[in-house]
Parts: sequence; C-alpha cells; structure tokens
Amino acid sequence: MNRIIDEVVDSIVKSGLVEVEVSARHVHLTQEQIEILFGEGAQLHPKRMLSQPGQFLSEEKVKLVGKKGTLQVSVLGPARSAAQVEVSITDKRTLGVEAPVRESGNLEGAGTITIEGPKGVLKDIPAAIVAHNHIHVPTDIARKMNMKDGERVSVQMLTERMLTFDDVVIRVSDKYRYKMHIDFDEANAAMVSGFTLGKIIRH
Repeated sequence: MNRIIDEVVDSIVKSGLVEVEVSARHVHLTQEQIEILFGEGAQLHPKRMLSQPGQFLSEEKVKLVGKKGTLQVSVLGPARSAAQVEVSITDKRTLGVEAPVRESGNLEGAGTITIEGPKGVLKDIPAAIVAHNHIHVPTDIARKMNMKDGERVSVQMLTERMLTFDDVVIRVSDKYRYKMHIDFDEANAAMVSGFTLGKIIRH
C-alpha cells in the first residue's frame, strides 16, 4: 500500500500538482496555557491525526471571544512554544477582532483575542492571525522540483471555478507531507470540496 501511495504522490509531483487541504479555524496553545484553560496537569487528548506528521486534532475545545461575537474552536496538538489563533477573514469579522495575514509562527502584529476554557481564561492575548496560504514540501520533493523554502508560487485550483492563488508560500522541511493548505473562505471561493488538486505555476 505504501508503494502505491508513493507512486501516486510521485505522479502528482511530476505533473506539477499538489493536493489541496482546507484548514478550519483552530488554536495552538502552550502547555502552561492548556493548564490555565483546562486545569492543572491537563493534557490534550488526540481525536484524529492530521496530515502533517505528529499533528493532531484534540478532543478539547475553547471559546474565542471578540468585541462582536464568539466562536467555538478546536485545539490542535501537540503544545507549542506560543499561542496562535488561526481564523478566516469571515471569522475575524464575526468576532470583531484584528487578525493580519501571517505565515504560521509569525505573530508580529497579531490581533488580541480572549480564549475561554472550562477552567480559566486567557484575556486579550496577541495571537490572532489569518494564516497565509502555503504548501508543505518535504525536502526530497523540494529537491526534485528545485523549490526553495520561502519561495512564492501561484496555484490554480483544478475545480469548477478555476481560481488562481498568487503569492503562495513554499515551506520546506523533512517533517512535512506534501500538501497545500488554504482556509474555508479561500476554499469556498474556489469551490474546493473533497479531494482537490492544484496546479503549481512557477514565476
């Protein structure tokens, strides 16, 4: 089975394509913050593994609180070194918070937001961003495609509405699986549903 999967991925790569995944709103928390929100000694309980190795959707949920509204969101694991709240443009308007478009891990200018859990609250922490669309590229595939970490490309969605996203960030690591990530606003605009491929356009 692994050989078949490898052959399919290799065929996709050679065609200049990438599988597109849709990322829903979510939060990342530090271990200290997990314990503030869920109680002393609390741990995240994996509900489902995600496509990127070691990453999981947890059973735990929190409430995001903004000036205009609230949203229930899932916590992703494992714990990180800093809190990060990833929302869409629609979400940030629903909440009434500022959230600049940033690459994951870049919290410069991040909007302040309050996070409520069953045991505690994180009030007005600078963590809210709209994640910049990006492609996770394993090192071996990056080598084959001559791609560099931080490179920008365009990707045309191969859907009924063939929208093209420009300025898509390439992220290269041995720890990645080959996937493109977009949010629900972007997915709805391009009519992305189920298994979807995008065509990478180099500049």
